[in-house]
Amino acid sequence: MKVWDAATGAETLTLKGHANVIKSVAFSPDGRQILSGEGNDISSEPTAIRVWDATTGENTLTLSGHTSSVFSVAFSPDGRRIVSGSWDKTVKVWDATAGDELLNLKGHTRPVNSVAFSPDGQRIVSGSIDETVRVWNVTTGKEDLTLEGHMDSVTSVAFSPDGRRIVSGSRDKTVRVWDAITGEETFALKGHTSMVFSVAFSPDGQRIASGTVDRAVKVWNATVLSQTTGIPAAKDTEQQ
Repeated sequence: MKVWDAATGAETLTLKGHANVIKSVAFSPDGRQILSGEGNDISSEPTAIRVWDATTGENTLTLSGHTSSVFSVAFSPDGRRIVSGSWDKTVKVWDATAGDELLNLKGHTRPVNSVAFSPDGQRIVSGSIDETVRVWNVTTGKEDLTLEGHMDSVTSVAFSPDGRRIVSGSRDKTVRVWDAITGEETFALKGHTSMVFSVAFSPDGQRIASGTVDRAVKVWNATVLSQTTGIPAAKDTEQQ
């Protein structure tokens, strides 16, 4: 991994230690640590999650427990926990200081591509090759919601900044928006001509960005979408 100065573009650190492809990286909320997960699409070997000092580049913690590739990692909003999603079909929650495994969330029937904490840190959303999005309760470890509607692998998931919506991207070329409380699909956004690899809300929650293999990034007006009524969730919309 490399760390770059965002103002000058200068490379400040090169972090070495992983024995496999690095699939996911994330900064801690305070910017003092970096999180990384390794693996590849066909590996059945145990792979590591590593925590690094963002100033010195030192590998300060190594988390072991997944039995296969780790595709996605994220810190909780308070920086005290880590979530990871793996080819082994599980979502794990870890203590970010001690490295202890706190939860092993099972429910997905195929590998997990993407994971994220809710803004309040009380829930986790995960997306899987099994075509579902699942929402988990961090306190109980139970699955609260299963969101079904995608027709192919779910590649990316994220909560809105207020925690009330979830956005997901899929190999089925759509971006879908869900009610994070009820699990209802509110919109299916169509416009990409190839699989969607990444989705994200803007910090104010008013826009959604999606990126795909078709080499395009689309920005959607999430405020207009959330205020529009009378459009069944099953219909696709091209509002941007």
